[in-house]
Parts: sequence; C-alpha cells; structure tokens
Amino acid sequence: MEAIIAGLVVAAIGGIPWWLLGKPSFEEMRRFAGFYFYTTPPGTEFVVLVADLRDDNNLVQTALLAGALEESGGLEVVRTGRTLVASGVKKDLKKPEDTGQRWLSDKNADVLVWGQDTGSNLILRFLARTGQGTVPESGNRFGHELELPRNFENVLGTALVAAALSHVAPATEQTGTYLVSLLRPVATKLKTLLAERAAGLPLETRANLHASLGLAAWVVGGQSGENNWLEEAVAACRAALKEWTRERVPLQWAMTQNNLGNALWTLGERESGTARLKEAVAAYRAALEERTRERVPLQWAMTQNNLGAALTTLGERESGTARLEEAVAACRAALEESTRERVPLDWAMTQNNLGNALTRLGERESGTARLKEAVAAYRAALEERTRERVPLDWAMTQNNLGNALTALGERESGTARLEEAVAACRAALKEWTRERVP
Repeated sequence: MEAIIAGLVVAAIGGIPWWLLGKPSFEEMRRFAGFYFYTTPPGTEFVVLVADLRDDNNLVQTALLAGALEESGGLEVVRTGRTLVASGVKKDLKKPEDTGQRWLSDKNADVLVWGQDTGSNLILRFLARTGQGTVPESGNRFGHELELPRNFENVLGTALVAAALSHVAPATEQTGTYLVSLLRPVATKLKTLLAERAAGLPLETRANLHASLGLAAWVVGGQSGENNWLEEAVAACRAALKEWTRERVPLQWAMTQNNLGNALWTLGERESGTARLKEAVAAYRAALEERTRERVPLQWAMTQNNLGAALTTLGERESGTARLEEAVAACRAALEESTRERVPLDWAMTQNNLGNALTRLGERESGTARLKEAVAAYRAALEERTRERVPLDWAMTQNNLGNALTALGERESGTARLEEAVAACRAALKEWTRERVP
C-alpha cells in the first residue's frame, strides 16, 4: 500500500523523485496524494486550501484551522498535506508564492492559508489565487497576516474566517453578492466579539481581531456599496494601530497603515471633496516609512501602486498637475520591483494605473506626449491582462485604452486613433456585459 501511494505521489508532482523533496512519512504521503487526487465538488463557490503549518509536528493546530473554516459554512476546505515555507533570511515570499499558486491552480481554489506554529502562537499568511479578476484595483495579496494563540477557542476562529474570505475577494470575478452574504455576518460577529470581550483579550489577539475586522469590513463595503462598512474598516484599522505601534511592531504597523489607506481611498472615491483621499495618501506614505524597498520589496511596490492610484483620484479633483506627477512617479517606482518577470499580473495592474495617471495628465497638458505614454502603458498591461486570463480586468483596461485613444484622437488629424478607440470600447463590451456588470 505504501509503495502504491508513493508511486501516485511521484506521478502527481510530474515525475519528481520524492527523495529530492525530503523523505516523507507514510502519513505525509497519504495526505499529499489525497490532496492531488481530491476533486472539489461541483457547484462549490469558494475553495480554501490549508497547508500544514511549519513546526506543527502532530498537525493538531493545522486541523484546528481547517475545522474553524469548515464550521463557518459556505466554504470548501481542502488540506494540502504539505508545508509552504518562506525561505531565506529576509523571508522572501516569491518562492512560496510560486508553489502556492500551483496548488491553487491545481484545485481551482481561491485562497491558501499557510504559516507557522511558533510554539506559543500561530502566525498565518494568506495567498489569493492569481489568474482571475483583481478587485479592487489596488488589491494586495500580501496585505494581511494573522496571529492566533495555539489551541484557540472557537470564537477566535471568526478572525481566521474573516481573513480568508477577505482574500477570496481579489481572486473572484463574481459581483460579490455571494461573498458579501458570507462575509457580512462574519464581520458582524467580530464587531460583537470586540465590543463584548476586547478588554479581556491579550494585546496581540485584540490587535489581530481589529485588523481582521478592518479587512473584512473593507471588502463588504467595497462590494456592497455600503459606506457604513467602510467607516467600520477605517475605525478598526485605527484601533489596530493603537495596539500595533510603529516602535513595537513596525511591519504590522505598516501593513495596517496600508489597509487603512485602502479603506480611506475607497471611501474617498465615493464621497465629494478631497479629505478622505488626502488621509489615504498620508496612510500609504506612513506605511512606506517601514515598508522600504530594501526590507520588503514586493510590499513596498504594492503600497507604491496604491499610493499612485490614490494620488490619481486626488489629482482629478484638484487643479494643477502636481498630484498627477506624483502618481506617475509612484507607479513607475512600483514597476522597479513589480516586474513583468517576477509578478506579471501585479506589473500589469500597475501599468494600468500608470496609464490612468498619464491620461489625466495628458488631458490637462497641451500636446500628445503624455497621452501616447498612457496608450503604451495600457497596451503593455494588456500583454498580461489577457481576455483568457483575467477577462474583467482585460475589459477594464480596454475601456481605459479607449478613453486615452479618444483624447489622443481629438488632438491628432485623421480618424485612425478614434477608430482604435471604438475598437477598444467594443472589445471591453464583450466581457463587460449588461447581465454581468450592469
């Protein structure tokens, strides 16, 4: 029996001899084979993978995580039977991201939960599946970590569910109705838990609950259109910042500043005026004081991208071009680390955001140089944002390209640019259908 399972595992991982991956126990082989030959039931909306926690020798804590997710309802939970490990002194996330993305693709899953059992607590990370729509535009797959005590009580599992569901949002192309129906009650439970028991909880647990509520409320508010949830997100992030100070835990502080910026930016886009957008810009800039390029290059790049998007929105509402110039600079900075080779979809997202800033600049300036740069940025984005890979994002960028070409065509003689603009808009309508995104 052991020989049969070992053979299946070799076949499942493409013929790589198992001994190159480290000698496994029989139980490890059984679980790994089970992962590869398990088929997600038809009709399942959201699938969460749970990797074996590093240093969880008897896998009790891993089983506890999987059980907490299963109890929430509405999720299909699949154990991978393998550990995902961040390697190197700086804990570079690129290598485990590649492995995790393969696992997510194999199971057509939405999010992977992975991390470590430190002996006193559980440090959890969340990896959203790429290759599907990225909503919202500034979505950060590495935006949240969660720390829970070992053998955590069931009520704290709510924070785990909130974090996992919140990371489903960037990976799904649904309009969000189903996700919101799952996530709203989870966020409500978190609010109740914090209101009733916050004072009696350990500081780290309390901070993690506030951070999880901030993430969940942001997704609910973003997808449902209910601004009160975005207000909850802002309040929760600010509460977390009171516990996670810059002096004590600088990277958690920076992560929360980034998430605060996301909530403020989403609110600012919906409201008139510039107050919220200015607060969002301040939050992103605060995050970048600790999220440095040398320390966490991919997170630095994502926050630069977020800053660029917020500055573009702010620049649209202010006179002059200063904010838009800053937006262009931020996006170009992000592209220095978010390269096409390293993170192709993040590169494409930032190229799209760069195109947005350049279009706004070009509309205010004379000449055509900025508009031509915008067109080039959108076309670059479409090299990775393909219709097959990310249809809704492809449609968004086609629409943006159409806008830039229209502005360019108004300043040039002839009709060639305007014909291209018509073609881009018609392309967008192939995926941006009335039934799908009215």
